[in-house]
Amino acid sequence: MDELQKSSKIALSGMKAQSERLRVISENLANVDSLARTPDGTPYRRKVVSFKSELDRVNGFNKVTVDKVRPDSAEFQRRYDPKHPAADKDGYVLAPNVNPLIEMMDMREAQRSYEANLAVINSSKQLLSRTVEMLR
Repeated sequence: MDELQKSSKIALSGMKAQSERLRVISENLANVDSLARTPDGTPYRRKVVSFKSELDRVNGFNKVTVDKVRPDSAEFQRRYDPKHPAADKDGYVLAPNVNPLIEMMDMREAQRSYEANLAVINSSKQLLSRTVEMLR
């Protein structure tokens, strides 16, 4: 396999991994207000994505893949809302451990990584095109 094609495939694996990360971030943001329904219930728990390097034995290069999507073990937030059906005896309701500011920063990082991988693919295509033109 040509080196330019390899670089494109490696960048594509990065784009796929960041796409999965963006999906998880959007799920977290969508559930930022998903409270427990009962006093002993639990609200939505934030999810985080971890990556790993994986050897593509057929093509002979390492690519990035999603290793795990796991729940974040951070403590739930507590909100004072004594009228909520899930409020405890002190009037507090457990809220998701999702911080929208952190999710937005993670989204921006995933977006930039995705764009960087896309730029690698575009550069590889341009170089391959120029090489073909030189050979004509």
